[in-house]
Order: sequence, then structure tokens, then C-alpha cells
Amino acid sequence: MRAAAAAVAAAALLQGCATPPVADEGLPWTSGRLVVRVDASDAQAARSLDADFDLRGDDEQGELRLSTPFGTRLARARWTRDQALLDLGQGETRYPDLESLSRAAVGEVLPLRALPDWLAGRPWPGAATQEDPQGFVQLGWQVSLVRFAEGRIEALREPPPRVLVRVRLHPAP
Repeated sequence: MRAAAAAVAAAALLQGCATPPVADEGLPWTSGRLVVRVDASDAQAARSLDADFDLRGDDEQGELRLSTPFGTRLARARWTRDQALLDLGQGETRYPDLESLSRAAVGEVLPLRALPDWLAGRPWPGAATQEDPQGFVQLGWQVSLVRFAEGRIEALREPPPRVLVRVRLHPAP
């Protein structure tokens, strides 16, 4: 009986060690407004998300917080190369990667690994890029930087269902 209890305690301890660390405290936060619109498909109705966000990190380790304009937290995602955690206010759910997390949260795979680079106005170095008059194409997304000087970025994925991501960055303090 004691051996079984010790095994359970050890497993719980190891599980706690598997939690990804918070993104490097020295990394700056990028903040703004995020709008995601997913067109209707045969399988699902149209969906949308409109939230304030705070993001820090990169494709290997980071944190994304979503909240209402009044500051109520909607979600918090944390990730490392090996896993991603999503907290919707009722405890964390573990996913093997950011793609699985975004599919569970939004119903579509969003380019979350590339997002920190895209918000900085550059392609993510982890995937091939095609230059475009309005910005670039990467991971099947057309990223428009036409209004980047105004803090606005838009990413569009056309294959059905069509997904549009719009970001308005808040000025850095």
C-alpha cells in the first residue's frame, strides 16, 4: 500500500515538473487587439473571437493572454517546444503543441508559433516564405503589412474555411 502511495506521489511530482515555464521574464510584452474570424463551413457555423491580448516569447517558449476590454481574462496559453497549456479559467488543459491547442480553442489551426515574428513585421524563420507586394505568404497565410506603420497587421488563409486574423498593436510604453 505504501509503495502504491509513493508511486502516485512521485507521478504527481513528475507531472508538476512537466509544466512549461513561463516565458523568459526579460522578454518584452507585445499588446494589442486581436480579431479572428472563421467563415462557416459544411461542418461548423461561422466563429469569431475579439479580445485584447498580451504576448511574449517566441516559437519555442511563450505566453499569450486574452482578455475583454474591461480586463477580464478569457484565456491564457503557455508553450514550450514540447507542449502547450490552455487555461480558460477552469484549470489547464495540456496539448502536444500549439497547433493542437489552437484547433481545440478555435476549431482551426492558427499560426501561433509564427505570430511573435509576424507581429514584429517579419516572416517566421521556421518556415519558407514567399514575398508579396503587401507583405509575405507563409504557412498558407497571406500576411499584409500595408498598415504596419500604424500598428496594424492582417493575416488571411483562403482555403476553406476562410480565416482572417486582424491585429492592432498598442504603442509601446
